[in-house]
Amino acid sequence: MTQSIHIAAALLIGSDGKTLLVRKRNTTAFMQPGGKIEPGELAVNALARELDEELGIQIDTALAHFLGVFSAPAANEPGFEVRCELFRIAISVQVNAASEIEEAVWVDRHSYAQLRLAPLTLNHVMPIYLDLR
Repeated sequence: MTQSIHIAAALLIGSDGKTLLVRKRNTTAFMQPGGKIEPGELAVNALARELDEELGIQIDTALAHFLGVFSAPAANEPGFEVRCELFRIAISVQVNAASEIEEAVWVDRHSYAQLRLAPLTLNHVMPIYLDLR
């Protein structure tokens, strides 16, 4: 039986239509920004907290569009599965990698293919992003 990690993540869309991917320190896979949901915490509130901690951005949770719940093998925790509540959020502010984030990159429909992606990002999030345009 696989253990599950419950997370909230963002499909962040910039004013130029690109989406933001992040890579955590000491890892190789790029993924959506976000993180673990604390017990009793709403997913959208966990996402707002994580975006502030990891990227220094504040979001209006009322403008976060819920896209669904998706599962995939965890990129950085062998034997675990991530269960992700995914939200689309449009932003027009600068992001600054902080906390555990080593790198943050804006990608479009062509440039993302050059990166190593986490399974959730590759199999679920990027197809949604590609359908947006």
